[in-house]
Amino acid sequence: MRVLNLFIKRLIDFFGSLIGVIMISPILIIIAISIKLTSKGPVFFKQDRLGKNGKIFKIIKFRTMVVNAEKLGDGLTVKSKNDNRITKVGKILRATSVDELPQLFNVVMGQMSLVGPRPPVTYYPYDGFENYPDWAKKRFTVHPGVTGLAQVKVRNSVSWDDRIVVDNKYIDEFNVWLDIKILFKTVFKLFKSENIYMETDKKSTKKSI
Repeated sequence: MRVLNLFIKRLIDFFGSLIGVIMISPILIIIAISIKLTSKGPVFFKQDRLGKNGKIFKIIKFRTMVVNAEKLGDGLTVKSKNDNRITKVGKILRATSVDELPQLFNVVMGQMSLVGPRPPVTYYPYDGFENYPDWAKKRFTVHPGVTGLAQVKVRNSVSWDDRIVVDNKYIDEFNVWLDIKILFKTVFKLFKSENIYMETDKKSTKKSI
């Protein structure tokens, strides 16, 4: 049954993301033009992330910050919407998570799924896949997602280790129906800004670049 669910999941991922890109292409174009006209730099932001089995791939997002933002201020993390590295258009994109839409291209290419654990950067919260504890490596047994169970349940309100616990729960309970429910819950949360930014300890999950 799990094999069948994974097969159906891939079909939904490919055709769903492909159709999605076609349907929202006018919106993508408008956003791209807005970014280009209001700030210097590329339209897209690409960054190395850890995917299935720890394989590194480049995630695609709309650029919401100034060029080389990760080398300025607080580096990888963004503590609040008032971070001066965020562009005017970027504030809107980040508040609604619309900056994540280009990841549909990652899904079409088979690097990501519509639903799954969010892919972390290669050096945080652990420096490299090999340094994750064995219990945490479980989250890498499936393709990372544009959205996931942790995004609709806790978003950025808990530490990374706590999010990984939720990710592992998703893997244990995975089925196509669960994916569909997560997708619907994600749509409802798109225009809610709670738990996007957070200021806590070093292991906290702040909104990333």
